[in-house]
Amino acid sequence: MHSDTRRIARLCLAALAALLMAGGLFVVRGPLLMSAPMCLSGQWRRCFGTFNGVVLMTLVTLPAAVLVAWGLAWRRRAAGVASAWRLSLAEVGMVHGTLPFLWMTLIPGGGAGVVPPRVSLVPLRDLVVMGPLGIVGNLLVFASLGFFAPVRFAAVATPPRLLALGAGCSALVETAQYVLRLDRVTSVDDVLVNATGAVLAGLASRRWWRTRAGTGAPAGAAPLAAGTGRVA
Repeated sequence: MHSDTRRIARLCLAALAALLMAGGLFVVRGPLLMSAPMCLSGQWRRCFGTFNGVVLMTLVTLPAAVLVAWGLAWRRRAAGVASAWRLSLAEVGMVHGTLPFLWMTLIPGGGAGVVPPRVSLVPLRDLVVMGPLGIVGNLLVFASLGFFAPVRFAAVATPPRLLALGAGCSALVETAQYVLRLDRVTSVDDVLVNATGAVLAGLASRRWWRTRAGTGAPAGAAPLAAGTGRVA
């Protein structure tokens, strides 16, 4: 009885995942079809210089990323490493899920190199002009990093450390936009939203966070005093 219930639950989850993937592809089909001819014809500057082109190449390279994760997991399992698949997927997911967003944030605007750098240091002021699409996009920039980093590294497996990781990475990106004069606004709100996205994604993967060696407690948790149930 329990096995039948689990089987039905797995089928329902698989069907839901398939529907979500089909819905996502339906939403992006137009933009991807617009960028596909440029990428297929070797117009790499126009391909990698647009958001649509970067999204397309991210999807095209997804099978290669899965193969890399499989190869890493196979080597780890052969070496007797525990949680080989989890660690390998986390490493590949961090890279494959973050690099495309970083690339998009560094695509030059129309006035790159000409328009003076713009800075906005007043918190929450730019949220009004971001709009829903801009806010969602900023939340996703370091979402993969926030989701997979604590699965791979126990050192960042706490919400405050994830917040610091997301904020630090975002500050580096904003600094690069300013120094390279990419015709983008260097905004403190981008840092806040990027860091929030990393924390929210990290909380979604909390059950898989890597624990400290030799304990079953998440990194950063206080150890139990020997022979008691109290926190030391």
